[in-house]
Amino acid sequence: MSTPTTSFGREAASAIARSKNEPSWLVAWREQAGEWAATLELPKPEKTPIQRWTLNVQGVHRPGKTVAALAELPQAIASMLDAQGDGAVIVQHNSSVVYTRLPEDLKAKGVVLASLEEAARTHEELIRAHLMTAYARDEHKLAAMHGALWNGGVFLYVPRGVEIEAPVQAILFADDAEATFVPHILVIAEANSRVSFVENVSSALGDTDITLLHNGAVEVFAKAGAHVQYAAVHHMDSSAIDISYRRAVLDNDGRVEWLIGDMHEGNTLSDTKTILKGNGSTSDAKIISVGTGQQRMSVTTGAVHIGRSSESDMVTRAVMKDEATAIINGVTKIEKGATKANGQQTERVLMLSPKARGDANPILLIDEDDVKAGHAASVGQVNAEQVYYLMSRGISRAEAERLIIYGFLDPVVSEIPLEVVREQLQRILERKLG
Repeated sequence: MSTPTTSFGREAASAIARSKNEPSWLVAWREQAGEWAATLELPKPEKTPIQRWTLNVQGVHRPGKTVAALAELPQAIASMLDAQGDGAVIVQHNSSVVYTRLPEDLKAKGVVLASLEEAARTHEELIRAHLMTAYARDEHKLAAMHGALWNGGVFLYVPRGVEIEAPVQAILFADDAEATFVPHILVIAEANSRVSFVENVSSALGDTDITLLHNGAVEVFAKAGAHVQYAAVHHMDSSAIDISYRRAVLDNDGRVEWLIGDMHEGNTLSDTKTILKGNGSTSDAKIISVGTGQQRMSVTTGAVHIGRSSESDMVTRAVMKDEATAIINGVTKIEKGATKANGQQTERVLMLSPKARGDANPILLIDEDDVKAGHAASVGQVNAEQVYYLMSRGISRAEAERLIIYGFLDPVVSEIPLEVVREQLQRILERKLG
């Protein structure tokens, strides 16, 4: 039985909310989350004893410096942005959003891009109707802590029928190990709208013994016929712990595409789930992770089918080096009444050293007869026949293995919709696999 890791409670949550002069409804909302945080247990991811991790750090509210132009941002942040582009951008530095850019043509169409803290004041009805309804505050202790502490954050609203051509980019950056770094991203795509969203979480903490806890969450709501592509690259220092819960809720004919690169250097808990509520809704999740050193990684991908003729496809690929350990879980749940649903999943783990460990756990939970479901899972080393074939063409063994590994991870890398982020992901892979 997991035990509480913090004495954080209702009063502490209230004090933080009031110090930021938040609306009264949000103060009460956070107070309730703080109360739950003091009593709920930690989540219990498969074979990952997170109670041993340093999760009792809340940090201190350390807002970044608000800037009016990209040129005023710290270089570490500016390097992750498309300097030539003019698309929508939002930046969180430590505990607050410091920069937002939304093109005038999108504003004219009713698109909203703002910090979630600001949106709680300016778009209260939308926020209250959606915030932490897919990822509930009382789900477990980490969810309650997130509800009590989330700061900065992103709110993206795409009106009915609006298609945003250029990807919307969010940079979430920490360079203060003592800062509270708890961003929440909320995307609402109204009926028949379309958007690509690219999230980049990174840090530059330097030499420190302090643990930074990134306790982040994402909620995507795709209304009838909406299409949301959500890409994320996470890469923080080894002194940080990356907790990331992602949820999508799809109405009739809604679609979400997840493209996730879990490239973090420290311990990672990543949980990505799609609730296919509507008839004809579809989900496509592609997730890659690379573990090095003594990392401990728990990567779970899930799909819950409620609507008829709903379809989900989940592909997770992990590469483990050194003494890293990965627990890869895939969970497909088909509820009673979800006739003609089709849920497929594949988990594959490559281990590049004798001490690396990988565990692939495909799970099918089916409560309806008239459905299709399938899974495939494998854990092993680089395919010797593939290496031999490439070597027979004059390629060295080391280069052959490198090409095979890159090909193994390419389903996510090649589909990241923003070139600057795609190039960053490739650089991270080169460092971690070098």
